[in-house]
Amino acid sequence: RFNWSELIPLRLWGRTLGLQTENSQFLLEGMPFRIFGGSMHYFRVPREYWEDRMLKMKACGLNTLTTYVPWNLHEQERGKFDFSQNLDLEAFLSLAAKNGLWVILRPGPYICSEWDLGGLPSWLLQDPEMQLRTTYKGFTEAVDAYFDHLMPVVVPLQASTIPHPLCPQYKKGGPIIAVQVENEYGSYAKDPNYMSYVKMALLNRGIVELLMTSDNKNGLSFGLVEGALATVNFQKLEPGLLKYLDTVQRGQPKMVMEYWTGWFDNWGGPHYVFDADEMVNTVASILKLGASINLYMFHGGTNFGFMNGALEADEYKSDVTSYDYDAVLTEAGDYTSKFFKLRQLFSMIIGQPLPLPPMIESKASYGAILLHQYISLWDVLPSLLQPIKSEFPINMENLHLNDSSGQSYGYVLYETVIFGGGHLHSRDHVRDRAQVFVNTMYVGELDYNSVELSLPEGQGFRQLRLLVENRGRVNYGLALNEQRKGLIGDVFLNKTPLRNFKIYSLEMKPGFMKSLRHTAGWSAVPDYFVGPAFFRGRLWIEHQPQDTFLKLQGWEKGVVFVNGQNLGRYWKIGPQETLYLPGPWLWKGSNEIVIFEERTAGRIIQSVDIPYLGRTQYVD
Repeated sequence: RFNWSELIPLRLWGRTLGLQTENSQFLLEGMPFRIFGGSMHYFRVPREYWEDRMLKMKACGLNTLTTYVPWNLHEQERGKFDFSQNLDLEAFLSLAAKNGLWVILRPGPYICSEWDLGGLPSWLLQDPEMQLRTTYKGFTEAVDAYFDHLMPVVVPLQASTIPHPLCPQYKKGGPIIAVQVENEYGSYAKDPNYMSYVKMALLNRGIVELLMTSDNKNGLSFGLVEGALATVNFQKLEPGLLKYLDTVQRGQPKMVMEYWTGWFDNWGGPHYVFDADEMVNTVASILKLGASINLYMFHGGTNFGFMNGALEADEYKSDVTSYDYDAVLTEAGDYTSKFFKLRQLFSMIIGQPLPLPPMIESKASYGAILLHQYISLWDVLPSLLQPIKSEFPINMENLHLNDSSGQSYGYVLYETVIFGGGHLHSRDHVRDRAQVFVNTMYVGELDYNSVELSLPEGQGFRQLRLLVENRGRVNYGLALNEQRKGLIGDVFLNKTPLRNFKIYSLEMKPGFMKSLRHTAGWSAVPDYFVGPAFFRGRLWIEHQPQDTFLKLQGWEKGVVFVNGQNLGRYWKIGPQETLYLPGPWLWKGSNEIVIFEERTAGRIIQSVDIPYLGRTQYVD
């Protein structure tokens, strides 16, 4: 049994030695310590709820919070850094300390995490020769510039008070007891010098805490770097797995960096769940073997906006908006049976009373919301969007936008003039899905599986329009360098490549959504209408706003904005049927709801108090 009541960040500020390893165990301030950790990502949870989720961690019996750091949010445009509002990492880490949680920081630069391009900024792909996650000069220069801005935020929040010649300014200590070097590099392993480069990039900027690596069993021996503790990731505890960790590094404490409490979902698949009893029994077995553990995820949260990642194994599959993960807390932060079973297990091991679990925030059902106005995308184009003119198609990342950082997310519309109809062939150059229109008439879709279409014959010159959606960049595997989006090459009509495009960027950033609100041309929704179009309505709230879930029955595919906040994508193929709408993003009084619908629009959406994430399937 361990009594860690004295081993909390605020009590040890100014005197801690940090986390150390000795004789196969962790020491904190010279005392034996085991990490009972849980993952929660500040960028997936509204800032107003950070503390609530941390208090629930403490009530479950955890002593450590683990978070990734998403480069592609902190540096959305090259050279412009953002650590404000929901990206205020310093505030998040300080709040963890205030609530008695240590922190394992996982700054990447690559984070995987079912997040677009594994957290790497898409503007890196402007370079046609780019080699991500290697010592390729174009990559390391960008990482160095990012770390030059990130490390001054986190270095003063390390636990150790060991003076460091590069940062003598910090004295107090903080909650960070370990820092991870990259992430699951053993599964990528394209450059034998890369992990040493990342390690030195951290050390040279003032990181003094214990370094760790993190890999699954197959990647474990390929992801090692000298001077960092190897940790392992899994869901099922295979016989001998932790002993295998011992063969990779002898005489070191055993740590499961990612014990997967559930799993993520892809559009068109089931909602995966992982049996609570099996999960808790495995956690108990891990702890019985003397290992430390981090629950991935303790609280998953949401892939708000366009930030979801994708898989590319046999075929491309994009991740859904919800990152509920069937984790210990739900997407909205509510308790599950996993929480109470784990709390019981951890309290027996700790041998002292745990804090009481905080009260659950009640959810609201605001009922039916009428979307009473619409404006067609074709009517928006001339007034709100200036096209880029180009003889050839240009991929999203290389469009001359955003201070030359290109377009990262959303949609791109490619327009050209054709004479007559015939056979349209994409040569698999559509990333990821294109709706095809002749003038404003929908004629079909092109994607990974459908690469050709028949265009109807017609009189004279007509506009051919391809509305291409970036459904999310792959975040894991060996194809990271091939994640450019939009049209990545020529599209052919009757074996002749199309030329002379007008290209419209539809990134749907806050500035665009604000302009859309004030544009002329909104009108009453007719009885029957097909998109692409924007629809809007109002939700009136009398009292203090509460969390709710938006159900989009009767709508086909698109994106929802509430008071300018992008809640993420919906798609009738499921599994996810409701979008999480956090109460702090709602206002007392009038709330504006805007939906971009690609195809078939309903007239109403429903605000309900229970999420529906789809038909379930147990993880094998």
